[in-house]
Amino acid sequence: MFIGHFGLGFAARALAPRTSLGTLLLAAQWIDLMWPTLLLLGIERVVIDPSLPGLTPLAFVHYPYTHSLAAVLGWALLLGGAYFAVTRYARGAWVVGALVASHWLLDALVHRADLPLAFDGAARIGLGLWQSAPAAAIAIEVLIFVGGVLLFWRAFAAQASGRARWGAAALIALLALIHVGNLTGPPPPSVQAIAWVGQAQWLLVLAGYALDRRPRALQPSPAAS
Repeated sequence: MFIGHFGLGFAARALAPRTSLGTLLLAAQWIDLMWPTLLLLGIERVVIDPSLPGLTPLAFVHYPYTHSLAAVLGWALLLGGAYFAVTRYARGAWVVGALVASHWLLDALVHRADLPLAFDGAARIGLGLWQSAPAAAIAIEVLIFVGGVLLFWRAFAAQASGRARWGAAALIALLALIHVGNLTGPPPPSVQAIAWVGQAQWLLVLAGYALDRRPRALQPSPAAS
């Protein structure tokens, strides 16, 4: 899942209006932001297998430090706690932690049974919609993304400058185009290519922070948050 995670990040702005969009997108995509680095270091492993049925040719062999339930809960506590330590914004901290954890729950819908529960990887789960019901997997992800964007835009458009609105629209369109490319493009040429392209997701997070730097953009009053 890709744009579904970003969709929840957008939607979460309605719950934590004082939290930067960049922080919300970072939290929603955190374990997929960490995963490429661990691939490059050889700590976690994925195999490209074009013979696999469904929407992805990737076989996730070993990724307990980013995608096990135990790790994700730890990351959720760490990021939520760090956010609270810096901002003292309790609602935002809860939302950040919940977004980190939400990534594993959404992945569990679409992955085959390859998501480990613990670090040893002995028990794995996954409903496998990517393989068993690809149309449903696409529909769920698109609905989450569209719903999240609509919730975000309702508050954003009323407060942001015209320039910021154009920037947000461009980011949303870019995410949609990347998703279409992921669905229709050829299998990646190598694991290293997957890792380096994955690192580019940091630019999407930085774009979220940049939107909040626009004059008057997303500056709710304390009474509204």
